[in-house]
Amino acid sequence: MSQATTTLSADMKKLLIAQFLTAMADNAILFVILAMILQGLLTGEGYLPALQGCFLLAFVFLAPWVGSFADTRSKPQVLMLANVVKGLGTLMMLGGVEPLIAYAVVGIGAAAYSPAKYGILPEITQDNQALMKSNSWVEGSTIVAILLGTVVGAYIADISITMALILILCLYLVSAMSALWMSKIPPAQTKSKENTLRMFKSTIQVLLESPRARFSTLGVSLFWAAAVVLRLIIMAWAPVVLLLSTATDVSLLTLFIALGIACGALLAPIIIPMAQLRRARFAAYGLALGILSLMLVTDLNTARTLLFFTGICGGLFVVPINAVLQDIGHQSVGSGRAVAVQHFFENLAMLIAIAAYTWAAQAGVASTTSMLVLGVFVLIATMFIALNLPKQKPD
Repeated sequence: MSQATTTLSADMKKLLIAQFLTAMADNAILFVILAMILQGLLTGEGYLPALQGCFLLAFVFLAPWVGSFADTRSKPQVLMLANVVKGLGTLMMLGGVEPLIAYAVVGIGAAAYSPAKYGILPEITQDNQALMKSNSWVEGSTIVAILLGTVVGAYIADISITMALILILCLYLVSAMSALWMSKIPPAQTKSKENTLRMFKSTIQVLLESPRARFSTLGVSLFWAAAVVLRLIIMAWAPVVLLLSTATDVSLLTLFIALGIACGALLAPIIIPMAQLRRARFAAYGLALGILSLMLVTDLNTARTLLFFTGICGGLFVVPINAVLQDIGHQSVGSGRAVAVQHFFENLAMLIAIAAYTWAAQAGVASTTSMLVLGVFVLIATMFIALNLPKQKPD
């Protein structure tokens, strides 16, 4: 084995450790806040959707800068700094700052972290197949972290909110150190004197001119918009329909969709290689059918099974489209910039979806009705997005 391969393997392992810890903390902190709501420490109609909105705003408004920031600096250093910012947000919550504000700071760290996390993959992999497998490992480890963060965060928060927040702070700091231990990978690009907003607009134009990049950008936006709304629906639906009463009970239910995504992510390189991107649309159709089926469920075990199936479809869908966009970005505008554009669209889609769900919830629309609307939307949107997807790999 060559020294280069050994170095890349070591860096990949360190990246997975950093990603696992930060993803675990990201999910745990959400369920800590859910526990605060269930315990009556936070009140207000629509608090959870507002919380998600505060987190996502950073991804939308900072998108023109975070991609360039990741590409013009060593990405391990960016990962480290982003975790420090997340830790600062957690520290603010420990100090009694309004969770909406503190979680927005965590969102700023996450917005800076994501372009570096995905953008570094083409830099430490040898070819498209290795890139696909790297995405699979990152997504798989992320979902395992989400599973652990969901259960542990909710369980500890039900005992002590302070203890849970201290654990989350430690996770962010250890993740930062793991990223710092990676090789000093040089910046992918030199700093440009061009206006940042103009450069961001140009990046969007370049990517959307490619049918494959356009499918990937719109597809991943659809996935995450559906995922964030489905999670909010489940948090409202589970206590009413399945009679779950604690943050731990709800977290254990969402565990099944996360486990499904992990399995789908690991299967994706085998079932949907990058050269066969068109196959991803079938996974999206399965995602829609899984959501639609949930509205008919009143039994806990059936709900778990359907959530697991829905998660598998989601994992199969998101891994190949992520890998394609990173590859296109690495060969053109820069992987960090490409990921920032991707996150701009996907988080804008999530904000719109959250706003629509919040309006529906406040208008008294039942959670099962929201599931019906979401499932039909995913079905129609997939058909629309897939229409212009080329039949062969070249754009």
